[in-house]
Amino acid sequence: MLYNEVIDYLYGRLPMFTRDGAAAIKKDLTNTLKFCEALGNPQNKFRSVHIAGTNGKGSSSHMLAAILQRAGYRTGLYTSPHLLDFRERIRIDGSMIPQEEVISFVEEWKPVIEKIGPSFFEVTVAMAFHYFAKQQVDIAIIETGLGGRLDSTNVISPVLSLITNVGMDHMNILGNTLVDIAKEKAGIIKRATPVVVSERQEAVEEVIRQKADLEAAPLIFAGDEYEVVDMGLSMGRRQVRVLELGNRLLVDDYQLDLMGSYQLKNIGGVLASINMLKEKGFAFDDAAVVYGLANVQALTGLMGRWQVLGTDPTVICDTGHNYDGWTEILESLSQCEFDTLHMVIGVMRDKDLSHMLPLLPKSAIYYYCNPHFPRALPAEELKKQAMSYGLNGLAFENIEQAVTQALNQATKDDMVFIGGSTFVVAEALPIFLHR
Repeated sequence: MLYNEVIDYLYGRLPMFTRDGAAAIKKDLTNTLKFCEALGNPQNKFRSVHIAGTNGKGSSSHMLAAILQRAGYRTGLYTSPHLLDFRERIRIDGSMIPQEEVISFVEEWKPVIEKIGPSFFEVTVAMAFHYFAKQQVDIAIIETGLGGRLDSTNVISPVLSLITNVGMDHMNILGNTLVDIAKEKAGIIKRATPVVVSERQEAVEEVIRQKADLEAAPLIFAGDEYEVVDMGLSMGRRQVRVLELGNRLLVDDYQLDLMGSYQLKNIGGVLASINMLKEKGFAFDDAAVVYGLANVQALTGLMGRWQVLGTDPTVICDTGHNYDGWTEILESLSQCEFDTLHMVIGVMRDKDLSHMLPLLPKSAIYYYCNPHFPRALPAEELKKQAMSYGLNGLAFENIEQAVTQALNQATKDDMVFIGGSTFVVAEALPIFLHR
C-alpha cells in the first residue's frame, strides 16, 4: 500500500471522533487491550508519563518532552489531534513517525484491525505504543484524547500522572458537571503512582483527592510548590519568574516560546512533574529545563498554541476551543496592542455557544467560517447565533476566504486572530506556510 492509501483506509474505514462525534467513542478499553495483547503489550515495554486535562495537556506534554529530549533521553510523544500531518501524533525526539512505519504497521496488523473493529483513535494509540517499544524510547509522554478513565491511552502503567485542569467540555460524553468530568480525568491515577495537578480548583479538588487516596497515590498540587510570576513579553518569548512557595527563593527565570498567558497555569505542573521524575531517578540539570522551555516548538514541532503567523498586521492562531480556553485567549489578547481586532472563528456543533459567545468582544469584526468536517457548525448558523450576542460579521464558505477577507480588511496596526477550533487552525496554517 502507498502511504496515502493507508491514511485513506484509517480515515475512511474506522470510526473517527472528529468526523462522527460521540458515536465514534468506545466506552471501555476492551478494543485497545485486545489490540495491545496481539502486539505483545508494547505499552509495558517503556516508561511513560500520562497527561489528562480539559486545557493545557497538549502544551504540557510538549514542554515535558522538550525538557526530556534536551536532558538526553530518547523521548516518545503521543498527542492528538494533528494539524497538518497524521504523523504529528507520534514522535520521537521531535521527529514524526516515518511514513514507512505507518504503512508497515497497517499492512501487518490489518487482519487484527478488521477482526477487532477498533476506532481510528484506538488504532493510532496502538501504533504509537508499538513504535515506541520498537524504537526503545527511554520514556514516552502520553496525552489522553478525551477524558481519562475510559480513554484508550489508559492502558499504560506510567511512572507519573499529570492532570492539568478540569473544565466544561465534551459534556455529552464526560458528564454535565465539573465533578463528573473530574472523575473521568482522575481515572488516569494509578496505584501508588504520583500524580501532579497543575491547577488547584476548589470545585473538583476533593474528587481528585479521593481517587488519589483510594489508589495510595502521592498527590502534588503545583500551586502548593510554586508561585509563577508573569514578567511580560520580550524578544518573542514570555518571560516567567518562578519562586518556591514558603521560602520564596527563586527557582529560575524562564523564557517560554509558547507565549500565551495561559502557559503560566501549565508551567507549575511541568516543573513539579520534573521534580517528581528526578525522584524517580531521571537526571535533569537546570540548563536542560531552561533550554527546553525556551525551545518547545523547535524541539517538538508543536504548532497552534498562540502561534504568530504574520506581522503587519499581526496574525495569531490558537487552538483553544472551549469556555476555559477562550477565557485564557481573551486574557492574552488583552495584553496585546492593536487598533482593531479581526476574528476568524469556526466551531464544532457540540460546543456550548451559550457560554462561549458572551465572552467575545463586541468591538471586534468577525469572519465566520467552518472547517470541512461533518461535526462543524455551518458558518451561517454560527453567524446567526453570534449576531444575537452583538458580534457583527460575515459568514464565508470556507476558511481561506475568511482569512483572505480579514487580511484584506486589516491595517498594519490591527490584529487578526484565527481560532475557535483545532480544525479551523489546521486549515488556516497552510495559507501562511505556503505564502
